[in-house]
This record gives sequence, C-alpha cells and structure tokens, in this order.
Amino acid sequence: MGCECSKLCTCCWTSDFDGSVPEGQNEENEEKNEVDDLPPFIEYTIETLKMATSGFAVENIVSEHGEKAPNVVYKGKLENQRRIAVKRFNRSAWPDARQFLEEARAVGLLRNHRLANLLGCCCEGDERLLVAEYMPNDTLAKHLFHWETQPMKWAMRLRVALHLAQALEYCTSKGRALYHDLNAYRIVFDDEANPRLSCFGLMKNSRDGKSYSTNLAFTPPEYLRTGRVTPESVMYSFGTLLLDLLSGKHIPPSHALDLIRDRNIQMLTDSCLEGQFTNDDGTELVRLATRCLQYEPRERPNPKSLVVALIPLQKDSEVPSHVLMGIPDGAALLPLSPLGEACLRMDLTAMHEFIEKIGYKDDEGAATELSFQMWTNQMQETLNSKKKGDVAFRHKDFRAAIECYSQFIEVGTMVSPTVYARRSLSYLMSEMPQEALNDAVQAQVISPVWHIASYLQAASLFALGRESEAQAALKEGSTLESKRTTNA
Repeated sequence: MGCECSKLCTCCWTSDFDGSVPEGQNEENEEKNEVDDLPPFIEYTIETLKMATSGFAVENIVSEHGEKAPNVVYKGKLENQRRIAVKRFNRSAWPDARQFLEEARAVGLLRNHRLANLLGCCCEGDERLLVAEYMPNDTLAKHLFHWETQPMKWAMRLRVALHLAQALEYCTSKGRALYHDLNAYRIVFDDEANPRLSCFGLMKNSRDGKSYSTNLAFTPPEYLRTGRVTPESVMYSFGTLLLDLLSGKHIPPSHALDLIRDRNIQMLTDSCLEGQFTNDDGTELVRLATRCLQYEPRERPNPKSLVVALIPLQKDSEVPSHVLMGIPDGAALLPLSPLGEACLRMDLTAMHEFIEKIGYKDDEGAATELSFQMWTNQMQETLNSKKKGDVAFRHKDFRAAIECYSQFIEVGTMVSPTVYARRSLSYLMSEMPQEALNDAVQAQVISPVWHIASYLQAASLFALGRESEAQAALKEGSTLESKRTTNA
C-alpha cells in the first residue's frame, strides 16, 4: 500500500535516488573532469608570491574580513600574467611543514572545471601559503545575501546547486570526500560568472581552527558530538546551502525544518523569486534540502544522487551564467581607451605623449621612504638625477633618461612608480623589452592597481613576442582603467 503521508515527509524518500547516472552522462562527466590549460602543481618561493601580490598589499586583499581574518587571501598576478588567489596562513596554523606539503600536493592533484583549482603552495620558514586560480566575481554570499543591482535568479540558483554537487561528486571520486566548513563564502564565480567550489576547504584542517567556523546552529549534529568531519557532514552543509539558495537568507536548519513541517514553504522562499518557478520545483528543492539535513548521517544522500536529482530541475541551461547574473562577460575585452589602443598598436610615441602629459600625479599615495637625508646633499643629488631624467625623457633622449632614472632608483631613498614607468618606456624605445618588463612589474608592485603599469607590461610582452600574455596584461590594464574611471 502506498504512503498516504504529506508530500514533504521524509519517510519514503530513502529510495528515491539510487545514485545511478543516465547512460551517456558518465562519459560526459569524464570529458569535463580534467582542465587542460592548467599547469601542474608547483612549489612557489615566497619572493615570487610577494612580487605577485605587490608585497601582500592591503589593496590586494580579497578575503571577506580583510586584514582581521586569521588567514588572509590576496589576489595576485604571476610574471606570466596568470591571476592567482594566495591564501596566507597565520604563523601557528601549520607547524608541521611536511604535513602541510603533503596535504597541498594531494589537493593539487585535483583538476576540474567545477573547482577553483589549487595551483601550488609555498612552505618557507614559518610561511604557509596556498596558490589557487583567481575567481574575479565574488562569492555566493555576496550575490545571495548582499546583492546591490539584482537578486540572483532562480535558474542561476539551481545552476549553483548543480555545479556544487558536481564539484563534490568529482572530489569524492578522487578520494577527497571531506570538505571543511562548506558555506556560501566557499563558492566563487569565475570570469564567465560560472560558480566554482574553492579548493581551500579541501585541505585537512590545521591546528589553528575548527572544521566549522560558522554558528553552531548550522553545524552538523554529529560534529557537535564527535568533533569529526565525515562525508555525511558535508551533505548536511550542502542542505544548508540549498536553504540559502531557496530563501536568499542564512536560515538555521532547525527553523527551516519547522517551517517545512508546518507546510509553510511560502515563509521559507525568497520573495524576490516570485513567479520564477513552479510549486513542484520549489517542493523538489525542499525535498532535497530536507534529505541532506536528516539527523542520522546514513539517511543523507551522496553527491552522485544529488547530481542526478538536480539535472532535471535546471532552467535556461543555454543562457550563459554571466547573462543570468547581470555581470559583464569576463572573457570579452573591454572597449580600449586611447592609451589601451596605443599599447595594442605598439604606438610607443603615443604612449610617451600620454605618460609625459600625466606627469607624477599618479604617484600620490605611493609608498615613499623619506628620512633626514631629504635635507642632505645626497638627497639633493638624487632629486637632481630625477629632474635630469625627466628632461631627457621629455626630449626623447631615452638612453640618457635610463641613466638618470637608474641613478635615482639605485639610491633608494624615494620610491616612485612613475619613474619605473618612464624608465620602462625608455627601455622599450631602446629595444630592451625584458628590462622594460621588469620595470613595469616593479611599478605595479609599488602601485598595485595602477593601469599604466599593466599597459607597459603588455607592450613589453608584445615586444618579446609573448602574445597571449600580452593580451592578458592588456585586458587587466583596461579593467583597472575602467574601474578607475568609474570611481573617479
């Protein structure tokens, strides 16, 4: 005899999803698993990561709690123009260097288009850092709880759920079923606004923190009893994320389950979603969330069965994520400004006119190291060498400009991104592109969000014949310039 209980009860759901995958789906998943254009996992030097992040500059912090976070995440850029996210742990996080390296290498073997993949790590002295792909379009928490322009559409919320389930299925298939503190801050959006799961939570927990940093109301019940994370604990956290997606708020599971038992799903659903989905679709997501939130771990589904359940729910599958999210396509190049166009054409004369015209106004706020030497003869000579360099630069005597600017830089009393930019262009004019690239990188180390430094890197890379890296630097320069214009 069939069950006569409510559609939302859980008594007869345990056999709904057997975890089998439709024929042809396995092959498709296998094809998508590997990510071809990513380099193998490597160990970076601390100097490389300092350079990439402009000396771990405050302007490059992207973690939610800024400098106050125990482990801070920075955005950065390697010399080959690959953008990276660098997680820097506090000093006590991983006292055992070997354990840290083993964990990082194991996670670094994973490569999947549903992950923000781990590219490398750094373990020098007390330093412990992870290096991952950089995702420029914020976290799920930002788009779901703190949106500014538009709430996330229903179709996109379903896509997030599916992509996350696929990420967990892949990790489980590779023997990494444990994920620490799965929450809306761990899901990030790539250039095309596709959701990805951060690889950082795949690391075994270090001694400085707990596996769950969130409020106890969101913690799996068995973790409160044993302090151990299991694959079933991850499924519980997946259920809390389904509630987040449904409600647009971070609702404690106990409160949500009370609403579900009272058949008060209306109270649970984000009012911004009105008219975007049917009752059946909403009920199905509630069913999945409730299964994930079962008190007994063994009664929760596995990632594979979640993927099977979520595929039929998908809407507007042909619409790109960036369109659903209302985000400009990160893969498309922004319209170039006159300076960007000059860089693309390698019109060094036009670039010279522009850099000469702006003078030193972009040095405002750049780091300087002034001391009592400012009043000494040595300081006067340093300033004189800069003035002579400026005169030579204005009159296009680039060899003399290089010599004078070098004298200024070598004394090291003052730090000026503009001087590095001027010497960089002088090197380009003198057919010394590698030296030009080095100076353009230094200019960005001093002034991390200065678009001219990126444009000069692009011009240097074009001159070196490194076309794809040059295009990446040009795109970054254009993005930085566009942000600067918007904020002006």
